[in-house]
Amino acid sequence: MALVTQAMEKETQTMKHYPKVAVVILNWNGRFFLEKFLPSVFNTCYPNIEFVVGDNGSTDDSISFVTTHYPTIRIIRNDRNLGFAGGYNSILTQIEADYFVLLNSDVEVTPRWIKPVVDLLESNPDMAAAQPKIRSFYQRDNFEHAGAAGGYIDRYGFPFCRGRILNVTEKDIGQYDDPCEVFWASGAAFFIKRECWRSSGGFDEDFFAHMEEIDLCWRLKRAGYRIGYCPDSVVYHVGGGTLDTSNPRKTYLNFRNSLFMLQKNLPFLEATWVVFARMWIDFTALIHFLLTGKFRDAWAVSRSHQRFFIDFFKTAKKRNRYPPTFDTTGMYRGSIVWAFYMHAKTRFNKLNLKRFL
Repeated sequence: MALVTQAMEKETQTMKHYPKVAVVILNWNGRFFLEKFLPSVFNTCYPNIEFVVGDNGSTDDSISFVTTHYPTIRIIRNDRNLGFAGGYNSILTQIEADYFVLLNSDVEVTPRWIKPVVDLLESNPDMAAAQPKIRSFYQRDNFEHAGAAGGYIDRYGFPFCRGRILNVTEKDIGQYDDPCEVFWASGAAFFIKRECWRSSGGFDEDFFAHMEEIDLCWRLKRAGYRIGYCPDSVVYHVGGGTLDTSNPRKTYLNFRNSLFMLQKNLPFLEATWVVFARMWIDFTALIHFLLTGKFRDAWAVSRSHQRFFIDFFKTAKKRNRYPPTFDTTGMYRGSIVWAFYMHAKTRFNKLNLKRFL
């Protein structure tokens, strides 16, 4: 009995030296992904951790699967599908931890993926959020589209990554194995300090899904924080688990939310001309969709612009919470679309580094 007590006391002391981490998986009818990927998550090596599945009003048997096979995992339910943004906002109000890790259900993790990212954030008090290296689940030596080796953005609101420009991903040969500051961290495996999450207000629920993590990181930067990338932690992401990349709904959300984000976060005069320019770029995409027979995607672009103007004044009210000036680390001064199509810049390390603000 004495040995058991000593072991428990030692474990308690060990846990006190590690910040508490809550790994939160938002689920919506995701039985297949939970069954496939929860084993790797549940086998995470970290001494002070809580696993939570937040359910967004699922109608399948995913939650009964979790309660049957993983009874120690905490379940928090929303009564309907609030999207990625609203779902996480609701779930995280009910969790106490030093760090929240927002993890997609279609991610396979490695056993020691938590500690390197937490160590990076702990050693940088002004760093609010970070991501691990994200590789493709199916092409395991390649970076994955949603995050790769850290997120960047061009001046027109188009996101790209170290290791991924537009639809081209690179093979990981160690070229991005240095920890660094980035513009945004991927929502597929998003680490954030609890106090930063709460002081920022979390995700903008009007985004519903897609680009809400970029908007949050931008707001954090405006509040004086930095965003990090940690190559010593590796996860594998399927991608497109909720909405396929060719889904017109995703097209609509991406184009609409990008305009919302630019209007909210850029200084007023810059936002005016950037949004104007962006709409012409979007119009080019709309024509491309029409010429290639993707009529539903073309309509999705048109609807995104309509919704932007309908919500213009609602979005404008969100502008002034933080000063419009911010650390522009990770913003590309030019157009990544122009660099990709006109100059064949398909690799991050081929971009002109002088064009980063």
